[in-house]
Amino acid sequence: MTLKEPNLRFQPLLKSKVEVRPESILMRRRVVITGMGVVSPLGCDLETTWKAILRGESGIGVITLFDAFAFPCKIAAEVKGFDIKSFVNDEKLLKFLNRGAQFGIGATQMAIADAGLPSGYYQSDRIGISVGCSGSRPSLESLALIYRAMENSSGAILFPTVDPVSVIKWSHHSGASIIALLINAQGPNNVVDTACSASSQAIGAALRMIQQGDADMVITGGYDSMISEVDLIGFSLLGVLSTRNEEPQRASRPFDRKRDGFVIGEGAAIMILEDLSHALARGAKIYAELVGFGCSLNAYSIADSPLDGSGAVEAMERALSDANLNPTDIHYINAHGTSTPVNDRSETAAIKRVFGEYAYQLPISSTKSMTGHLIAAAGALELTFCVLSLKEGIIPPTMNYEYKDPKCDLYYVPNKPPRAEVKVALSNSFAFGGSNNCLIVKRYEGTTDVHGV
Repeated sequence: MTLKEPNLRFQPLLKSKVEVRPESILMRRRVVITGMGVVSPLGCDLETTWKAILRGESGIGVITLFDAFAFPCKIAAEVKGFDIKSFVNDEKLLKFLNRGAQFGIGATQMAIADAGLPSGYYQSDRIGISVGCSGSRPSLESLALIYRAMENSSGAILFPTVDPVSVIKWSHHSGASIIALLINAQGPNNVVDTACSASSQAIGAALRMIQQGDADMVITGGYDSMISEVDLIGFSLLGVLSTRNEEPQRASRPFDRKRDGFVIGEGAAIMILEDLSHALARGAKIYAELVGFGCSLNAYSIADSPLDGSGAVEAMERALSDANLNPTDIHYINAHGTSTPVNDRSETAAIKRVFGEYAYQLPISSTKSMTGHLIAAAGALELTFCVLSLKEGIIPPTMNYEYKDPKCDLYYVPNKPPRAEVKVALSNSFAFGGSNNCLIVKRYEGTTDVHGV
């Protein structure tokens, strides 16, 4: 099938439906991205992951973390070859880290190194943490041990086979707490669990921390690992997972007419956000400027998105207004694009409502076609890809796009990454429960004006 690509030289085509913020609003501190770290199903560092994205590779395969033979879905996007002891060798700390938090620690250490932050350089109470993550689930083996311990205790609280720190290890906050310990971060602390939009919401909160002067720097992003028996059972019962077990690498196919669900993934993406004046003072390299954040709640359904995309519309319009941008200022959208029948149609409808006729010229892609769905870490990883698109002038593809869905009729950058001048990019993250979060990044042009409206 031949698909016609739109002209990637962007010209304003319509008047904005978004109300641009008046200049009378108090000036806010500008926020830039100075470091990034990634652990993904495509590689255990930023460079490896990005190169794999541009080659259109898939990180999806048969589940190896446990025996999934009896499950309807037997595939996932697992992280391979990661060693937490390369980043933390303190056994006292390691025992508190679940698998997802380990990825988060690794990505954090890489982001700090990428940002060129020497140990002990900063005033610790000016460094914040804002991360999105899910709580870890016990394995079936762990649950069996707990059950047997309860049966044999004869009423006494004697569970010698149960890990005494398991309640902390399974919790949401353990990873963020250990990140703070490792870098002596004593500023604002925020841990978000809004399912698939958690890390995007955490990054939005980090943006506000700096804009409002509560911190000069924030370690932000997300990490997750929900490839477990308990989670696979839950998602399978909801009917949202792909069962294309015979060809795992072709299973995640966002916006394609033959899509049948998402593929669960795991990993982490962490960013260093800084006040612009702070970054300039230390001579930091600047990847991009984070200029907009929009958040909304559907109040519609726990599991389904509105067919008209209404909640997503609100989030995108709020992000555009926050960034003081028109719809035609956006050059690329990294879509939430889960590969479920309802979500992809809902997101397409939302993009059309926000961008009008311009939506048909706007490159949109879903990198979940290669990484799978990292749940709480998805938004941070996808914003990272937006930043690299700005930096390198290339747009990630949507892999496995072969059969056009009449209700998904936009330009989804099928199967090959086109070169394009990308100055502003938007990243969508929508979640179970109806949480919608959108982030906008802009190419940093080198100005030293450290305030914006």
